Amino acid sequence: MGEKNLKISIAHLYPKLLNLYGDIGNIITLKKRCEWRGIEIEFEEINIGDKIKEHDIYFIGGGQDKQQEEVADELYRQKEFLTEERDRNAVFLGICGGYQLFGHYYQPHDKEKLKGISLMDAYTIAGDKRFIGNVTAKTDFLSPETLVGFENHSGLTYLQGDTKPLATVSVGNGNNGKDKTEGGRYKNVFGTYLHGSFLPKNPHFADYMIELALEKRYGEKFQLEKLDDKLELDTHTTLVGKAY
Repeated sequence: MGEKNLKISIAHLYPKLLNLYGDIGNIITLKKRCEWRGIEIEFEEINIGDKIKEHDIYFIGGGQDKQQEEVADELYRQKEFLTEERDRNAVFLGICGGYQLFGHYYQPHDKEKLKGISLMDAYTIAGDKRFIGNVTAKTDFLSPETLVGFENHSGLTYLQGDTKPLATVSVGNGNNGKDKTEGGRYKNVFGTYLHGSFLPKNPHFADYMIELALEKRYGEKFQLEKLDDKLELDTHTTLVGKAY
């Protein structure tokens, strides 16, 4: 099946509330990398009060605690549907606060626990130290193997059960500053603390998401046509190993 005959659908969850540090760049990257290959995109923004419909990719960004609280209630009302979507192999990417809500809960210092939607077996508690700076981490499923990005969080996330780390940290703090893990993955659900924004600096991960989305829609594996990623990969390489 040629790429010009393909289509995927993308949902951006709550962009008016969760869009810190250029998180919208992740949506732009997914769209453009599909358009450059002739893959048709169906796109929908989901805001407070909207019912979430079936899509191939769901993206949610990060935000301040107040916005995260509002989104947490809304997401929890649609937990059953999103769990079904996960089990139908839809692709999810959550950044920072969105990533935290993919787990069981986020426990702030002095407020009630925010319920997550348990798309992955993980939980987050508020820490006393803020982790700020560039991150370099290594995966075991991508080429290039490295991921780079910018973290700015005080939440400490811990993975359990079948949820595995997205990558292993060599520079930066990652999930909790202790176990050298960064992000989490379960089925086609991915979470990360890497902002700034994540996918433009890691085009190989963006393509991996697109391939998984096509596999979900069409029931067969895909290997995307290569793009000229010299600029993107030069940016990526420049950041590898740099803390600030």
